[in-house]
Amino acid sequence: MIVLHRGLLVVAGLLGASGVAAAAASSHMVDSRNLSAIAAVFLSHGPALLAVGLFGRSRSFAFSGAILALGTLIFGADLALREFLSAPLFAGAAPIGGGLMILGWLGFALSGAGLAKLNK
Repeated sequence: MIVLHRGLLVVAGLLGASGVAAAAASSHMVDSRNLSAIAAVFLSHGPALLAVGLFGRSRSFAFSGAILALGTLIFGADLALREFLSAPLFAGAAPIGGGLMILGWLGFALSGAGLAKLNK
């Protein structure tokens, strides 16, 4: 479990740094809808993963964080590749990543309500 929490902290830091870089690039270098979306998604999901990595003590919170992290990375990578290489990560990457992000957030809700089976 410690490895998962550390992994979430690493992803949180990478999302935060990448989110700031995407915001700066969108603002100063090129007006890009994809970069703006990456900035918004990364800068909103990074702090959530930071909180789970630091304070989420149950397996259900950690598992939900892992799902959120995976979805955020897939979604962001797809947008970045579309922006810089004009090609997707893979077919359907953005909706799959977005769906995983939704599942991660719903997992937090279930965990918080004490309804998750892994909540130990």
